[in-house]
Amino acid sequence: MTAITISHPLDPLRTEEIVAVAAAVRAAAQYGDLSALVRFITIDLREPDKAAVLDWSRNGGELPPRDAEVVLLDGGDGATHEVTVALDGEARVVAWRRRDDVQPMAVVGELMVAEELVKHDERFRAALARRGITDFEAVQVDAWPAGNFNYEDEVGRRLARCVVFIRPAGEENEWAHPVDGLIALVDLNRQQILRIEDHGEVPIPTEPGDFDATAAGPPRDDIAPLEIVQPQGAGFTVDGNVIRWQRWELHVGFTSREGLVLNQVGYHDRGLLRSIIYRASLSEMIVPYGDPSPTHYFKNAMDAGENGVGVCASSLELGCDCLGEIFYLEANVADADGAPVTIPNAICIHEEDVGVLWRHIDWRRGAGEVRRSRRLVISSFSAIGNYDYGFFWYLYQDGTIEYEIKLTGVLSTGGVAPDEKPRYGTLVAPGLNAMIHQHFFNVRLDLDVDGLENAVEEVWTESEPLGPSNPHGNAYRAHRRRFASERGAIRRTDPASARWWEIVNPRIRHRLGAPVGYRLIPGENAVPFAAAEAAVSKRAGFVREHLWVTPYDRGERFAAGEYPNQHPGGAGLPEWTSADRPIDCRDIVVWYTFGHHHVPRPEDWPVMPVATIGFKLKPVGFFDRNPSLDVPPSVPHRSHRARDGGGAPS
Repeated sequence: MTAITISHPLDPLRTEEIVAVAAAVRAAAQYGDLSALVRFITIDLREPDKAAVLDWSRNGGELPPRDAEVVLLDGGDGATHEVTVALDGEARVVAWRRRDDVQPMAVVGELMVAEELVKHDERFRAALARRGITDFEAVQVDAWPAGNFNYEDEVGRRLARCVVFIRPAGEENEWAHPVDGLIALVDLNRQQILRIEDHGEVPIPTEPGDFDATAAGPPRDDIAPLEIVQPQGAGFTVDGNVIRWQRWELHVGFTSREGLVLNQVGYHDRGLLRSIIYRASLSEMIVPYGDPSPTHYFKNAMDAGENGVGVCASSLELGCDCLGEIFYLEANVADADGAPVTIPNAICIHEEDVGVLWRHIDWRRGAGEVRRSRRLVISSFSAIGNYDYGFFWYLYQDGTIEYEIKLTGVLSTGGVAPDEKPRYGTLVAPGLNAMIHQHFFNVRLDLDVDGLENAVEEVWTESEPLGPSNPHGNAYRAHRRRFASERGAIRRTDPASARWWEIVNPRIRHRLGAPVGYRLIPGENAVPFAAAEAAVSKRAGFVREHLWVTPYDRGERFAAGEYPNQHPGGAGLPEWTSADRPIDCRDIVVWYTFGHHHVPRPEDWPVMPVATIGFKLKPVGFFDRNPSLDVPPSVPHRSHRARDGGGAPS
């Protein structure tokens, strides 16, 4: 393998490394035992031991050994193979494990094969013909993860359930014309259709749903240009994958499954780089739909563990996805043949003005101080089926960290009979039903607040009862308790008590005597409406609660387990926390689940305006006082009107 310069042990794999890894796997003796239907599912960095990375960060020297982890699927017998490849020197296989009990995430190639099989099946075409569809070139088949419903004839198979839409010539939005009631079940390994299900004809909606500039009609002509200008350039620096911005320093990673990853997030304070987060990433997400009909009941996509958020990342465009002084990072994933696929501009880094940082004007004197706030934005977008998801990390000047997900794209749709009002959705166009659904996300936060030994405390507020100590009934105060073990830390948000959680370091105290910490502040959230006995509830047990805390274990990476695709359920957080391990003053991981409840509106069609959901991590006692006091006043500038003589400096 050609020598490659790696500046940080958590740098994602380069294209040359992916090539070398795939070659090493093919050269291994075990590979010769596989069938011609073998596919590479993922090739990613196998992150070094945390202790080794931290030792390198403190002391420098040689980088820890660099390895890759590979997942293969042999379509011949359905076995999954986990392979470790060492990358120091010549790439070579150092571990190989066969699994017959799991299904790895899908790859685009096998789904496209399934779609073509369905389109050319005579039974399928006959079902379309009964609906008056004879232009098979206009047929669009979408393969969905099959889930696990314990059907006897589906056990042991790798499956996709395929739904159908019509895309007439000249139209782009297939979801405007669903063929409700028609489903195909495909065995992805054997590349055969197991059955065509026809649950009855429903009229196909005819109204176009395109949303390009031409379809939208004449564009608005009252929008003045808006430019983001930084005459002296960006205020951040990028060294490889390490970003430095004002007091912040962090490393940006990327994986096929998780997409954007933040590593070793720290803050420079009084001459020290203080640790806050070792690793933060999207652990899992799932979109359960609430329509029980045969065409839609199985729609419970785990878009990370089944499809791969990183694999589905989109290239970002200047002026559209990002504004201002932009720095882009590319991402590298592997295709089914093990060849590298580069996603240009996969990660966008830039600064944004976000209004007032802090302000006080003395009303008596009419004078005071105001500071404007800006934030560093690190973001990516993934297009997964009909939805587009934006994943945004924000770092603020006051030490706040925010995670926000932007949801947009096109609604998942079905047809309804004329004059029928959907029971499990919303009519968004004539005969077109957009199903009620939820989006749940789980973020894995390996927090190291000023070191490894952390704890989590719950803080809530109660009103004091009327009495001698509260004669006017106005008293209320905050209470707190520390979680000792995993089971006690399984919690839900509670707006009625203003509940939040604080990750503290009991070994380090600030000048007023309390532990330093960071506060996890919930944003919008929801609880699942699927029954506890439902298949989706079993496979995605992490959605049942909002907070989970576990002791650090490098093998516990994903909230629904390593292989959620067609898993019967119970894996991941519910399984791990059943051990009720101690979490007080340990190296811990905080898992936060947050859900967006979506009852579609007509205004969400034909393309959905962005909805946002997320949470914040705010310092609490981490600093002795407001850390943004040293932000300088803004330099006044003159507005456009002022230059024309019509206004004052702004």
